[in-house]
Amino acid sequence: MPSKAPKELEEHFGRRGNAINDGETVELTRPMGQGRDRRDRRVVWHYKWERAQRDRRTLNAQIDRAQRVADRAEPLKKQRFVKVTGQNVTLDEASIERARQSAGYKGYVTNIDPTIMDGQAIVAAYHDLWKVEQSFRMAKSDLKARPIFHRTRDSIEAHLTVVFAALAVARYLQNITGVSIKKIIGTLEPLRTIVVAIGDHEMVVEPTINEDARGLIDAINAGH
Repeated sequence: MPSKAPKELEEHFGRRGNAINDGETVELTRPMGQGRDRRDRRVVWHYKWERAQRDRRTLNAQIDRAQRVADRAEPLKKQRFVKVTGQNVTLDEASIERARQSAGYKGYVTNIDPTIMDGQAIVAAYHDLWKVEQSFRMAKSDLKARPIFHRTRDSIEAHLTVVFAALAVARYLQNITGVSIKKIIGTLEPLRTIVVAIGDHEMVVEPTINEDARGLIDAINAGH
């Protein structure tokens, strides 16, 4: 939580107050960039009651530390909410008030038009980022997609295509079976059909499919 509410949120509080229902969003804009690149960006401010409680606990602890510094009970050092004017060390009451007002708010800056994704969709997409991170971990661990050094653009793009195709298939199998890709691979990988050549004759040997493997295969077939 910043030492003071960002300008657009502080101005909103001045016009509308900071009363908001749990889970609601406030749509504002913030100028960002320099020179010709400077433009207004959409900022979605999301309020959560639980987050507000955490923010207030953190805020109260910071105020206590600042008060100890102001009382000279602790050495003077850079501390949030400490205001130094000449020889006077006091609490920065204005900053404390701004921080109290913004407790529970979290901002998401985006260039996505509101007609494409509303505020709630922006917040939900951010909360789903862990799935992206999980996918990269899964690609490296379960799918064993290790770095390969390519020099040409075609080779690099081909490698990335194979990795992401495997990831897409893995995610699809997870969705239709409800089983982790690690377990799917561990269960199905041992199933191998082999061809045994005896003289001029060839014999196809099918694998023995246990109950767990049969359940996964049936779930995959039912998902098509």
